[in-house]
Amino acid sequence: MRSAILQLRSFCAYQERCHSEVREKALELGMRGEEVEQAMAELISENFLNEERYAGAFAGGKFRMQQWGRRKITAELQQKQVSAYCIKRGLAEIDEADYQATLEKLARKKWDSLGKDSLPKRRQKTWAYLAQKGYEPALITPVLEKLGGREDD
Repeated sequence: MRSAILQLRSFCAYQERCHSEVREKALELGMRGEEVEQAMAELISENFLNEERYAGAFAGGKFRMQQWGRRKITAELQQKQVSAYCIKRGLAEIDEADYQATLEKLARKKWDSLGKDSLPKRRQKTWAYLAQKGYEPALITPVLEKLGGREDD
């Protein structure tokens, strides 16, 4: 069991991990039942495993690197069984001004790539793209209205 815990420590030290990933890795290493729970408790007490820190790193990384919206980040964290509290704290890592600027940049890029399509078609395709990226409808609508109202179309 000691060698498995050492492997779990290096697994957690390499990058932030959520509890479900570490539990899965522990099972792969042959740990069972109470051993897994003891190892998890040990990793938490030694600060190798911190789900709040994981949620912040995950949310910040997915937003900065892949320009995901809050809805997609939330869904992915829920799938990894991260608590609602940690998800909320993780999403707080995203700066509101950066979020809005990224949304507008993505909308403009998609809108411009659809140059030959009709206005309703451009609006629909851009909406679908931004929704698929995880942005909220309440934020998408004003951005599309601004793009659709431009004179240079």
